[in-house]
Amino acid sequence: MDRPIRIGIMGAAGYTGGELLRVLACHPQAEIRFAHSESHAGHPVTGVHEGLDGELNLTFSADMPFDDIDVLFLCFGHGKSRAFLAEHPLPEEVRVIDLAQDFRIADGSHDFVYGLPELNRHRITAARHIANPGCFATCIQLGLLPLAQMGELVHDVAVNAITGSTGAGQKPSATTHFSWRTGNMSIYKPFRHQHIAEIRQSLCQLQGHLDCSIDFIPYRGCFARGIFCTEVVRTARPIEEIEQAYKAFYAEEPFTHYSDSALDLKQVVNTNKALIHCEKYDDKLLVTACIDNLLKGAVGQAVQNMNLLFGLDERTGLRLKASAF
Repeated sequence: MDRPIRIGIMGAAGYTGGELLRVLACHPQAEIRFAHSESHAGHPVTGVHEGLDGELNLTFSADMPFDDIDVLFLCFGHGKSRAFLAEHPLPEEVRVIDLAQDFRIADGSHDFVYGLPELNRHRITAARHIANPGCFATCIQLGLLPLAQMGELVHDVAVNAITGSTGAGQKPSATTHFSWRTGNMSIYKPFRHQHIAEIRQSLCQLQGHLDCSIDFIPYRGCFARGIFCTEVVRTARPIEEIEQAYKAFYAEEPFTHYSDSALDLKQVVNTNKALIHCEKYDDKLLVTACIDNLLKGAVGQAVQNMNLLFGLDERTGLRLKASAF
């Protein structure tokens, strides 16, 4: 665009809202027109997101001037976006990027495009509405997409993934309290996690069908941010062929990279990167994938999608570096 992208944010007081404000504050083409919060309207953004002190001079808004924006980010909890859009008709030209799960499944009831650039880049660039993928779903899919393209997802896939406490959102609960979470870990929603449906949808898109199950065990970790995932797939293909397929699949991707070395979580925290690594043990392929749940798993990917919608280099505003320590 020849002018800045005018942006509105709904649900701006939560973790994803704060992280979105942090990223957009450094985006050279972004102009934040309003950051809406019912509970904090009229108060400085830095009163909630203290890390933005000195970066943003912005007040939470009770108003929603939709005719003054180019794109609206929905940072609501799951289930609220669909109701909100039904109650608040938007101007035709306003693009929407929803970070909740309301529109991720293509069920014929909406026109939202599933916003995983590594899978749907061309569809995203032409879309009006984007359903941003879930954080676990992003990490797990990126680890499996090349195998789906090869038609290798025939046997049941075992997935274990651990996420930081920010994945549970900002509202306090028994399992996010510091004294419970620190030095602790636990399982939740085994085999029934809500992201399984969108994972299957994407894998079917590449493989054509998916008769196997995705046996996903999610874990709560005792750290704040990041997702570390392992996936076990049975295959007769040699590791050299698999590695070549992964490198070819992600060769042109600006944020998703295949690594020849084993991974650790700190390589991706505070970045929009996804890293993938494969190892073979007899007929079992071990795929490791990791992302930052708030960035590549949420806000970073949403800004990447915004860049695609408005014809920018998708790396704009997202050249974030991991800490060395």
